[in-house]
Amino acid sequence: MNNSRPKAKLSRALGIPLTRKCVKYFERRPFPPGVHGRGRRKASDYQVRLLEKQRLRHQYNISEVQMRAAYDAAHKAEGKTGETMVTLLERRLDATVFRAGFTRTIYQARQLVVHGHFTVDGKKVDRPGYKLKPGQVIEVKETSRQKPPFQIAATGTHIDGPTAPYLSTVLEELRTTVIRVPARSEVPVLCDEQLVVEYYAR
Repeated sequence: MNNSRPKAKLSRALGIPLTRKCVKYFERRPFPPGVHGRGRRKASDYQVRLLEKQRLRHQYNISEVQMRAAYDAAHKAEGKTGETMVTLLERRLDATVFRAGFTRTIYQARQLVVHGHFTVDGKKVDRPGYKLKPGQVIEVKETSRQKPPFQIAATGTHIDGPTAPYLSTVLEELRTTVIRVPARSEVPVLCDEQLVVEYYAR
């Protein structure tokens, strides 16, 4: 079975490629899947907001419960709710591992975190949603460094474009440090977060 196909179908439904591999599928068939994909009627305001929420949720590969929790936390915090929500999601351990170039996709990041391959400040952390703070150091565990996924990552294979400016990463040592909380403009997710806020605030 080709695991890229479900992701490609989901990418088309959301209107954004969710992985690098999906880009080619998406470019070939940029319309939504299904018989009526090419000629759908104009979406309602609710559907537009729902789609934007789903786009953000799937770019971080999180559940609806986790998405709602991020919104609730952002709503209580100071600053713009939408921007805060995105930066909270970006501070997840799996997202950081992915941005640092240690994994090929956010899906692989989640899997490798759950399997206990990473440490935070020297202690093993296997929760993908662990929220990182500035100054914390994330490393691949010593016993995991010879495994093929990490040997590949150490060569810089997974880096696609500029590295995250809020991380200080030494790829060959499979280590990254959170320098500061990211600004929304630095987070490479495709989303109009204000529509997501409007979806939850309705």
